[in-house]
Amino acid sequence: MQNYMDLTGKVAIVTGAASGIGRATVQAFVNCGAAVTINFNQNESGAELLLKQITENGGKVITVQADVTSAAEVEALIKKTKDEFGTVDVLVNNAGSLIERLRILDMSEERWDQVIDLNLKTAYLCSKAVAPTMIERKSGVIINISSIAGRNGGALGSMHYAAAKGGLISFTKGLAKEFAPHGIRVNAVAPGVIDTPYHEQFSTPEMMKNYVNMIPLGRVGTSEDVAKVIAFLASDAAGYLVGETIEVNGGMYMD
Repeated sequence: MQNYMDLTGKVAIVTGAASGIGRATVQAFVNCGAAVTINFNQNESGAELLLKQITENGGKVITVQADVTSAAEVEALIKKTKDEFGTVDVLVNNAGSLIERLRILDMSEERWDQVIDLNLKTAYLCSKAVAPTMIERKSGVIINISSIAGRNGGALGSMHYAAAKGGLISFTKGLAKEFAPHGIRVNAVAPGVIDTPYHEQFSTPEMMKNYVNMIPLGRVGTSEDVAKVIAFLASDAAGYLVGETIEVNGGMYMD
């Protein structure tokens, strides 16, 4: 029986991959047979621990430190991946953060720009950097990690993050139209409330309890819940999906 989720022989880059959804995505890709570049910026210990765990089990991964808000560092990330694995078949634009909850009157222009750059500009820079290789080969997959916040505006104090994630959904559609004629599929995933370091940092226990009350499945999601959908989008099983944003939120938001 054919395994449509098989990624054997594929090479993927996952940005912001040292923890949470990025980390789970690396593991899912390796489980499906892919070689993966684990990108990180500051969390070197998390990236190296993931590298150790995967290589000890025979997986093919490397770690590359790069601030993906910088075009020069993105180019270096792509080059190191090609030097090690030969090409790039799949890009997962996962890097992002709220940084801090702020209402508009308390938000500096610098903080606004920082959050937009980290969550939206990174996807533009990384997608642009992998495009020549994918266009030349007439094959490739780009997956952008948006958020339920991009649909509903987010919780109070996350307007900047929500704006970036909403922009990422539109960016996904526009890029998909541009790249589909070249054989490159672009899609997105919009996670809901997921049990990751994000919520450990930015959401109180009371907020998490309230979130659960709004989720029809009655629980928050796991990083693995999201990673399995990302792996699906990277695979031939999603071969006719283009420009879509898949909601992974337990029913909290239904488009």
